[in-house]
Amino acid sequence: MNTRLTALLICMCTIALRAFPQSYFYNNRYYDRDLLFEISLSAGGMNCFTDLGGRSGRGKGFIKDLNIIHTRLTAAAGIGLIYRYRVGIRIDLQAGSIYANDRILKGDQSEAHMRYLRNLHFRSSVLEILAITEWFPLALLRGTPDEGAPRWSPYIMGGAGVFQFNPQASINGIWVELQPLRTEGQGFAEYADRRPYKLTQVNFPVGAGLKYELSALFNLKLEVLHRITSTDYLDDVSTRYINPALFSNYLDPVQARLAEALHDRGGELNNSHVPTPGAIRGSNKKNDAYFTVMCKLSWVLGRRHR
Repeated sequence: MNTRLTALLICMCTIALRAFPQSYFYNNRYYDRDLLFEISLSAGGMNCFTDLGGRSGRGKGFIKDLNIIHTRLTAAAGIGLIYRYRVGIRIDLQAGSIYANDRILKGDQSEAHMRYLRNLHFRSSVLEILAITEWFPLALLRGTPDEGAPRWSPYIMGGAGVFQFNPQASINGIWVELQPLRTEGQGFAEYADRRPYKLTQVNFPVGAGLKYELSALFNLKLEVLHRITSTDYLDDVSTRYINPALFSNYLDPVQARLAEALHDRGGELNNSHVPTPGAIRGSNKKNDAYFTVMCKLSWVLGRRHR
């Protein structure tokens, strides 16, 4: 978000705050307004649900297949408005990263051992901008806000956003971008149903949180926000292996060598491994997803000192 847009939003919010009357008290020192403005900073962890890694046994859904150890740091900044503690809207700019590795299943003797032998991994930076609506159910159940701000306020969230990602894998200590290598034959005539994926996608965040009013000027939030995405390629893995001989038909020699080495890495764990076109590499039954657990500190504007 550029400086001019931020300044414009702050001016609009300031005008809106002046237009709403002082209707009740926060405490015996501050007047509250119906509409409050918040500026927030957040920090926490980001993790993902993709085809790679996972838990023992058959692949499971959602948190049953989560590898906590793959959590990476993330941070965000945001601006928002809240009306009578009942409903709020905000815009967040967030940066983080995601990571997963099949080698986390080393030693597993269940059917997940096949994922270990697949031996794929990835990392990706994530940059996103989100528009989120917050609903505060306890405040909605109250007939009037005249009691002032509740000290504790659970809330639920939903919205939409745009994010950028860029999956990479490491080979010989060097991280290589995977999308240009078309490791699953995206865009190849022989695999006409596999289109190249874009590195900018839309997502749909949903989640829940708990807000605590630290003072008339600050509040603290703890929230979990899950992103439903529009892609199955966060990890560059979605479907079946291709014939590696085709890489040289579509890529330059350097890219072709990298693609052949990175699309199937079973040989790094098993010298007798032979690439098998058509064998299962991933599952395209559902898209990848990622989520964050964040601690958010907000500065509240709009309350007037008596």
